[in-house]
Amino acid sequence: MIRLFSILLFILFFSCNDTSKKYEYIIKDKLFVEEFKHSSNSNILQLSKGFTYYKLENQKNDLIPIVLVHGFSVPSYIWDPTFELLSSKGFFVIALDLYGRGFSENVDESYTDELFANQVIELLEKLNLDSAKFIGLSNGGRVISKIADINPSIVEELVYVASSGFKHIDELKDKSVSDVEVSNFIKNNYPTISEGQLLDFKYPEKHSGWDIKYEELLRYKGFAKALISTRKNHYTMDTVHTKIQNSDIPVFTIWGDSDKVVLYKDFEKRIDSILPKRKEFFILDSGHLPHMENPKEFNKILLSILN
Repeated sequence: MIRLFSILLFILFFSCNDTSKKYEYIIKDKLFVEEFKHSSNSNILQLSKGFTYYKLENQKNDLIPIVLVHGFSVPSYIWDPTFELLSSKGFFVIALDLYGRGFSENVDESYTDELFANQVIELLEKLNLDSAKFIGLSNGGRVISKIADINPSIVEELVYVASSGFKHIDELKDKSVSDVEVSNFIKNNYPTISEGQLLDFKYPEKHSGWDIKYEELLRYKGFAKALISTRKNHYTMDTVHTKIQNSDIPVFTIWGDSDKVVLYKDFEKRIDSILPKRKEFFILDSGHLPHMENPKEFNKILLSILN
């Protein structure tokens, strides 16, 4: 009886600590795509590197599309308030999940700015669109900068929201991601990573359920590797931004005045010297997600830019 009791305790302990039963147990493969439940305005499209989830509204030939590019880990749903606003105002708007996020494929690639930028460019090509206005949130700022670097002819405007792309980065030599790193990241970060998303807000208590929504992302196999690889492939983008400054692309930057994720003071002098022609706005009483914390002021500024 003692031995049986010990075995039962061991099984119970193992089952409670086996992260494979809770995290990264869904593979985004061909079957995933076939069984995906689309909304009326969404689709999954096969691109050269992998399949890509996107949604759009008000597609018209005479309108320049506005492309919303999300940040480091939260996929396109982070843009839902802005997507709905622009849709209601008659703008042709597109939002997509970058590789390794949301419903897009977790590809077996290095997650670089170039990978994401080419994903966006290729999606526009598949949709027969020649140009767009790009709005990048946080890490999405790096992506839209790289789009302008790769193919500036398709860029009508660049709008950076709380962009992390202007910081100095100590570039890593070894950018590979090992299975051990992934395992440790899941073990050490996944139990609290969802709750940590609330720190993007100045007033997290006003955004109940935001962390619970993030929990869904932890089910998809390859998410941790995508996050680690993205971070490892960051580099200082001064050369890219100098190229943008020397172009005729209009540039706008929007910041939350209380952002504790991307600290404006850390790169204020750098951005002033590299992008002096930009038009800049600060949203009062907002953290890292000003479009959600102070939508009235943010929407007013964004509409003035787009119009």
